[in-house]
Amino acid sequence: MATKHPSCTLHALVVQNGIIAEIPPNDVANYSGPGFVWLHVEGAGHASLADLPGYVPPMAANALLASETRPRCDEVDQAALINLRGTAFDTMQDSDGLVSIRVWVESKRVTSVSRHRLAALSKVEEAMRAGRLTDGGDFVSTLAQAISTELDPQVAEMGDQLDDCEEMLDGGDIYALRRHIARLRNQAIVLRRFVAPDRNALAEMAQLEFDWISKEDRSHLREAADRFARMAEELESVRERAALLHEQLTDLRAEMVDRRSLAIAVVAFIFLPLTFITGLLGMNVEGIPYAHHPWAFWGVVAFCLTVGMAVLGWFALRQWLND
Repeated sequence: MATKHPSCTLHALVVQNGIIAEIPPNDVANYSGPGFVWLHVEGAGHASLADLPGYVPPMAANALLASETRPRCDEVDQAALINLRGTAFDTMQDSDGLVSIRVWVESKRVTSVSRHRLAALSKVEEAMRAGRLTDGGDFVSTLAQAISTELDPQVAEMGDQLDDCEEMLDGGDIYALRRHIARLRNQAIVLRRFVAPDRNALAEMAQLEFDWISKEDRSHLREAADRFARMAEELESVRERAALLHEQLTDLRAEMVDRRSLAIAVVAFIFLPLTFITGLLGMNVEGIPYAHHPWAFWGVVAFCLTVGMAVLGWFALRQWLND
């Protein structure tokens, strides 16, 4: 049962043995039945404290509704506040493609807040229908697993794209390649800025001494944390490789400019004596040798070609024309 507020949408679900039942969001605070209850607030960009139930402490409520957050985990009495970032369900313009989800977790109550739809929530809902979630610990561990598995292929794809760029160094468009590598490097920097804190938040969550965090939940949390740590290492590797490739492309571009400058210099050096000869013989004065002979023009042409070939041969002898 989704309740439309002027500022956001609230979904309240009771989860018990694979059966999901919708209840009014106002009933979440007083629910004491079997299973656990999940309240999700979506579109929280304009939400206020009045949109959250009263059982959430003011400190946690402010953290759930904060405009800017970083992944973290805090223990508050017998509950936990955890912020994570994962892949967005829909493509967002002018965004890094990551969505922040803030979760207030208790044994039998879970309250989550996000500005946009998180792709990993679909897998969490599938686990609910399969009967694998029985309390807040199961919810968080499943959410962590889903976020990490959603993001992992994206990180691997960045590495594959960088491999393709390395193979295109010799025959590709240098300028287009530089732009693509710069985008990959910026994307890796942005992702790593949140992937590493995700890992720290989950590692802290796995160490909390709550009865509702089972041994299996801790194992799943550590597994997700290890996956985030591996992704952080891969992203750092992508960033470093992209920087090296960018330097190589800069060197290749400088080499291309040098080759073109050399070609221009060779052509200019060849035509320098030819310009002098034709300018000297082209003066409109008396006394130019052989000016009235019929073979004079072709003689000058042959002489210029001889001079040009001699200059070109001198460049070749000095190995200036070698790659």
